[in-house]
Amino acid sequence: MKWTISPAPDPDLSRALAKQLNVDLLISDLLIQRGIETYEQARTFFRPSLDDLHDPFLMKDMDKAVARLQKALSNGEKIMVYGDYDVDGTTSVALVYSFLMELGVPCDYYIPDRYTEGYGISNKGVEFAVSEGFTLMIALDCGVRAVEQVELARAGGMDMVICDHHQPGEVLPKAIALLDPQRKDCDYPYKGLSGCGVGFKLLQGFCVAENLDLDLIFKYLDLLTVSIGADIVPITGENRILASVGLKKLQNDPLPGFVSLFKMAGYNKRHITISDVVFTLAPRINAAGRITSAKNAVKVLIAKSEEEALVYSQGIEVNNKDRKGFDKAITLEALGQIRNDSWYETSKSTVVWSPEWHKGVIGIVASRLIEQYYKPTIVFTGSGKKLSGSARSVDGINVLECLEECRDCLIQFGGHRMAAGMTMTEENFLKFRERFDEAVAKRVKPEHFEKELLIDRVIELGEISASSYAILRQFGPFGPGNMKPLFLTKNVIDAKGTRAVGEDSSHLKLHVRSNTSAVPTVKGIAFKQGAQVTDIIKGRAFDIVYSLEENEWQGQVNVELNVRDM
Repeated sequence: MKWTISPAPDPDLSRALAKQLNVDLLISDLLIQRGIETYEQARTFFRPSLDDLHDPFLMKDMDKAVARLQKALSNGEKIMVYGDYDVDGTTSVALVYSFLMELGVPCDYYIPDRYTEGYGISNKGVEFAVSEGFTLMIALDCGVRAVEQVELARAGGMDMVICDHHQPGEVLPKAIALLDPQRKDCDYPYKGLSGCGVGFKLLQGFCVAENLDLDLIFKYLDLLTVSIGADIVPITGENRILASVGLKKLQNDPLPGFVSLFKMAGYNKRHITISDVVFTLAPRINAAGRITSAKNAVKVLIAKSEEEALVYSQGIEVNNKDRKGFDKAITLEALGQIRNDSWYETSKSTVVWSPEWHKGVIGIVASRLIEQYYKPTIVFTGSGKKLSGSARSVDGINVLECLEECRDCLIQFGGHRMAAGMTMTEENFLKFRERFDEAVAKRVKPEHFEKELLIDRVIELGEISASSYAILRQFGPFGPGNMKPLFLTKNVIDAKGTRAVGEDSSHLKLHVRSNTSAVPTVKGIAFKQGAQVTDIIKGRAFDIVYSLEENEWQGQVNVELNVRDM
């Protein structure tokens, strides 16, 4: 793994900022690396405020979307809230549906079946809404490429407002309004919103137009925060404001559905972080759509009481355990395919498939294969002649661009730079595998195949204190664009306590101290690095790259190292 140390800020600038803020140089250095050089910038960074959200009407078509929603409410029209089956889609649906229900609007929601309908707005979903007399559909986290489905809705007398954040195709669907910051003709100042975030902006616009109290939507910020964390969108700008306030809501006054999901997971930490969203809530919400039906996830999220939510969250916990089993088994099978096919020895990508694999976990498996080989990866499954695939990429390779070059092999596709979904016929698999690999090879550079750790600063263990950590924690929420600071400390040695832990001894519980000073012992964890224990306990000095985190155990809270590499 490549270690890259960020350039040190100008020392005079750092000293001046440290004096203004009354912090040490470690904190001022880290702030300057994040573009924060003045007291006012620091104030905004450390005190995110909903007052600083952008005007929703800066988004292309927002005026049309709000006007159509106002018309629907004025005429008592039936509104269908439609969303994708992942976390972003289900939280979007829960947000908009709950808001409309509170206003007494006649509405319902629809989540497509992952297996029979696939990703995005389906013909079946449109036909159902038309047949049931819905005259307006609000599509969330999908729809920007649904040209055919929008025409089908129009033919049936149903208008569509699309709230999406995916990359548009060459032709935009002729919806009444198409809200998507990724549109080339959209000047909205922040491009990183989640699908739920775009839906939130629609409701914000509606509240502004109707002079409604914005607390009507702010009380659902925990839903929006879960979408931000789960969909791996940047936690900068507007997203950082929303996530910061939303995490407090999730901590202090969560929706009943989140209370029940946390309880089922056995979660009881003091401070909820984006990592807890990603690793505790998101897999469970996703598991419903992967194993049974994403509608069960929505039922949990819109529940009015914890008792109501528990009815569905218990089933979701079972789904999550099943998902883990499928994930592990399919990953082992896929790794076997790769080892037994010489094509992968020289390929720049990984493209595998089996008709036996569970469609609900192929995206997770793609991520697992990247952990092993660190190449853009697509995992396909399917029955008959139609294959469904899920792609994941590595830093620097835009997987959507690669798919564009293979579009003649595909039935349909869509997604982001780093993740995408697609369908194609079985007979095209080998042709597609070659074409996709050629597209990746054109873009790949040697550094793309080497994971890189971007180190913020070189420090000594003695610089770690409870007070500095308390300030560092306020740098959050952490995520893309605002990652948790990484530190490098050189020449540490075992302090007589390092040992391998875990069922297969694959992790390290570290007890280290400086090899050059009398700084007290510091504890830490190094996941998947248990094999290093023999060299460490022999007393060899080594360098570590790590972040800082709280460890809670039996009521005690300590600052420890999360060692990323050594």
